[in-house]
Order: sequence, then C-alpha cells, then structure tokens
Amino acid sequence: MVRDIGEAEKVLQMGNIFEGEDLRSGPVRSRCVRHRTPLLLIFHVFLFAGVFATAFSMRFDFRLPDEYQGVFWRAMPFVISVKLFIFIATSQLHGWLRIVSFRDLISIMRACVFCLISLAACEFFITRLSVPKSVLLFDTMLTLISVGGMRSSWRLFAEFVRPRFNAGDLQRTAIVGLNDESIILASQIQSYGHLSVKVCGLIALNAVPAFTRSFRGLPILGSLADLHTVVRERGIQKVLVHTESLSGQVMRHLMDTCNRLGIDLQIVAKFEQRMDGGEKIPVRDIKIDDLLRRETADMNLDHVRELIADKSILVTGAGGSIGSEICRQILAFGPKRLVLLGRGENRIFDIDQELKLSKGKTSLENVIADIRDRERMEQVFADYSPDVVFHAAAHKHVPLMEQNPREAVTNNVLGTCSVVDAAAKSGVSTFVMISSDKAVRPSSIMGGTKRLAEMYVAMVSRKSETRFMSVRFGNVLGSAGSVVQLFKRQIERGGPITVTDKRMTRFFMTIPEASQLVLQAAATGTAGGLFMLDMGEPVKIVDLARDLIRLSGLPEDAIEIVFSKIRPGEKLHEELAENAGDIKPTGHPKIKSIDRDPFDEAFVNGLIDFVSSPLTSVSEIREILVSLKDAPPSRSTDDAGCFSI
Repeated sequence: MVRDIGEAEKVLQMGNIFEGEDLRSGPVRSRCVRHRTPLLLIFHVFLFAGVFATAFSMRFDFRLPDEYQGVFWRAMPFVISVKLFIFIATSQLHGWLRIVSFRDLISIMRACVFCLISLAACEFFITRLSVPKSVLLFDTMLTLISVGGMRSSWRLFAEFVRPRFNAGDLQRTAIVGLNDESIILASQIQSYGHLSVKVCGLIALNAVPAFTRSFRGLPILGSLADLHTVVRERGIQKVLVHTESLSGQVMRHLMDTCNRLGIDLQIVAKFEQRMDGGEKIPVRDIKIDDLLRRETADMNLDHVRELIADKSILVTGAGGSIGSEICRQILAFGPKRLVLLGRGENRIFDIDQELKLSKGKTSLENVIADIRDRERMEQVFADYSPDVVFHAAAHKHVPLMEQNPREAVTNNVLGTCSVVDAAAKSGVSTFVMISSDKAVRPSSIMGGTKRLAEMYVAMVSRKSETRFMSVRFGNVLGSAGSVVQLFKRQIERGGPITVTDKRMTRFFMTIPEASQLVLQAAATGTAGGLFMLDMGEPVKIVDLARDLIRLSGLPEDAIEIVFSKIRPGEKLHEELAENAGDIKPTGHPKIKSIDRDPFDEAFVNGLIDFVSSPLTSVSEIREILVSLKDAPPSRSTDDAGCFSI
C-alpha cells in the first residue's frame, strides 16, 4: 500500500552520519560526545601501554628477563608518545562513534606503519634503547588488530547485536534487485540497528536458480513472481526499489501486487544521487513517471559533444517544458554560448536564473522575441551567429488551436518559416525542429500546422547547406498543460476526473528522455530527415487516471471517472508514421527515420500562402490542414502560384 513516507524518511535518516551522531539524544550521550576526544586519548594511552607490554612479553615467551626490565620501562613512555602523536596527526582519535568502513581500516593500517617506521628510525638514530626489533613488529601487528577490532566492534554491535533487542519493532523490508545498489542500501540500513527497518533479504527480478540462496551475504527471498509467497512466509511489510531499475510495466505490476498485499512500496534514489551531502537517503513514493518508464538507451556522448562543445547554440521556446530541458542538457556539454529565445519574459528569466548556477564557462544570452517577426529573427541570428538551432517554440494545445486557427498558422507555420529562413541565411550548421505525433494524418489544426512546418523544413533542406531535420514524439509527462497535471488538480478537488473516451490512448515519455533523444538525433541525423522517437507502447488515458488515484493513496473507486466525448481535433489513437513500411532504423535503437517523397517548392509555398492569407476562411484553413499526409496531398498550384482546392 503506497502511503506517505514520513516514517520511512525517519527510518532512513542519515543525520550527522559522518560525525557518528546517533539519531536519539540524551544527557548522558551528550556529555560523552562533548568529552569524546579526551576520553579517547586516555583510552589509547592504556591501550598502547597494554599492546607494548604484550609485544614485549611475546618476544620472551611471557617471561621477561631481568636485563630487559629497565629497557621495557624506559621505552614504554617514548613508544606511547610517538604513537599518540602519529594517531592524532592522522586523525585516528576522531570518528570513533561512527560506523567503520574499509577506508577506516586502511587509515588505521597506514598509521600503524608510520608508527613502526618512526619508532625504528628513532631507535636506530636517536634513543638507542636496545628495544628488540621483533618487539616493534609485534607491537605494530597488535596495535592494528586491537584498534581495528575495537573500531569494528561498533559496527558488529550496531548490525548484529542491537537489532535483536528490538526485533519486534522493526519493519521487515525486502529490497528489489541483485546488484551493488541493493547491497549498499542494505548495509546503510543495517549499520543503524536502532532504526525501525530490518532488511530481511533481496528479491530477484527473474527466477532464481535452485542452488542460489544468497547474494553477497544477503539471503535471496525469491523473485518478483514469488512476491505473494515471500510476503506471506517472511512477513514482509515494505518493499524498496531503486530508481530506474525497473521498467514501467514491471513497476506497474509491482505496485498493483503490493497494493493487493497491503504492503508499502517506495523508491530509493541511486547511490550516486545520494552523494550530494544531504542528511537522508532520498526515499519517495512511486510517481507516475515510474509506471511509464521504459528501458533507457545510452546516448553517444562523443557525437553529442562534438555537435555542441565550444559552439554557439540557440534554442527557441527556451522557457517551455521541452525547450528548457534541452537547454539544461546542452549546458552539460560545454557550449561556448547558449542563447535562450522566447516570447514570455518570465519563463526566460526563470530558466536563465536556474542555468546560471551551473553554466560554467558558457555565456548565457537571453533574447525576448517573437519568432513570427522576420526582421527580429534575422537580427538575432546576425548578432549571435548560432552554429546549432533547436526550434522548440510552438503552440501545442489541440483544443485551444481549434478555437484559434489563425494563431496556430502564424506561430507554428509562419514563425517556423522565419526561423528556418534566418538559419539558412546565416549559415547555421544544424537545425532541429521539434515536431509532434499529431502531425501524422492530422485531424487537428495544431497537427496540420506542425505537418506543414515539417514540409517547409524538408523543402528548404534541399537547397541549403544547413543540415535541417525534424523530430517527432508524443506526449511528455510533466509538461505545461499535460493531462497528468489536469488529473492531479481534479483529484485534489475530490473529482471527478474527466476522460474523453475509455478507449483513448496516447504515447508518453519523460521530458529528460525526449530531450536526450532529440540531442542524439541532432548529432547523428541526416539533412532533410524526419525522425521519430521510440515512444514505447501507447497508454490508455483511463488507466493513467486510475494509476494517479492509487498513487494519491486513495482507493480506485474513491474518485469518480466521468467520460465526456472526444473534443474537436482529437483522435482516439495517435501514430508516429502514416505507413509502417516507411519507418527505417537508424544507428540508435530509440530513434527511427521516416522515408518520404520530396515536396515541390511551389506547392509548399502556395500552401503556406493560402492558409496564412487573411482572405482564406477558417473552414478552408481547417479543411486544408487536416488533409495533409506524409505523402504530398493531391493539390496543385495555378499559374498565378496561388493554392487551389
């Protein structure tokens, strides 16, 4: 059962872990911590004295000869002083109340070796106390064993002894995955035995061979398919899973199973994401992104870096959901200049303030401009001379564009034309237009304008040295106007959730993944190419609504789902290409190429002139735009160059 994570965060709190502070406090413990260094100093004096006495006794089979009595007593203060000095200098008297690691043991070994070298050098060159060399060797080994053993005892006590005293209060937990991440997480939890979590073992993603019982010391409880049995037999109350370790389909199945069994399911950040200086292991509830996640494909970083590093990059629509994420990812490759172009000053200001925190040597330039203004676009391209352009500015809301078709045409078509022409004129190396799956067999004004923009980009590419291309993908999670955001607001109000049709499906991907693949397509795509991103399997909108209800901690029937009707311009199912036979593989498994016939320049220009003319009625604009296909429409231009129906 997915619930609030307040208790889980308390369970996994890592407060002051590197200073060894316990999460509980009290007057006795406070006094001990305050006087820790003097107490440890006294403790080490007695420890070193005992070790040196034992080493001397071992050398003489525990029967110290009379002639060495004086040597022993004269050497002891000197040996203790040298060892204390070195242990203090190497910070071995700090951190004794924290959990010991192999790094600590190596540090102790290094200090002991320094002690041996120092004592041997002093004995040979300065003191000449006639201490047998074997005594110094025995003393070093015993110091390492005693100090290391004492330090390790804290961890042994925390992990194996203390949990037995409060076993009934611990929340029995299983971790999904047989990997290093799971072992590290289990070690962190077990190292704090007073916490209210007990790691019972690991759950494998797939079937486990019969002879395999453990993984690096932790028992393997079973596989995901055996979760019902594992929960019943082992009394599991919580399941932890690492981010990005499971596909969306498996995560959805796991969430449903945990809900049915009445146990908690929560996400833990990957280990490298926990190394940010925070005081907690980041634990959170399942999010909708987790249920829709697909297997990620690696980027060819060398190709992307070659495209972007030390170059001038311009992003239109830089304040939008896709544009801003593209900017974030571009910045990681060290461009010389990043130009943030947008019409909304507040959004550009926000993304500029965010990027300034990590811009490095990159020069950030903010441009407030309307892409429909040709003169302004030419001025911008002349001022900044961009090498690469990502054109993400567009109106994307289908119902709104149905109500405002002329605005859709002027922004999505004429705006794209002005940016494309300015890029071709200024000699841009690479130009990428962000398109949409709604451009396939368009049934909406928005889809038709994006299709027409694709056609113009392809047409200009044939006569320009600039490498023009278009990239299509479907809905992105978390974008402004996303159906996910709408459903969340409706759930917060207590419902109902409005779904247009129970059969309706959409393709979904996360904004970071879409942006990564756009960069990859830009780095490897061919001139004039039309590319589509692998969106995975389509998701039913009604299933999305039900998932969000469950993720809100409510029973599925707690919020009413109301089915309205398909709005103007909407489809039941979206596509990424008109004909499956036109889809061709590329060098990247998540990017496909779409073959298409070239478009006649006069035809495309005539079409643009027709839909943008103030003399063309709204009904004619709609008829033309929704008739566009991947193949050129059966239209022609008359002798005057005007588009005729």
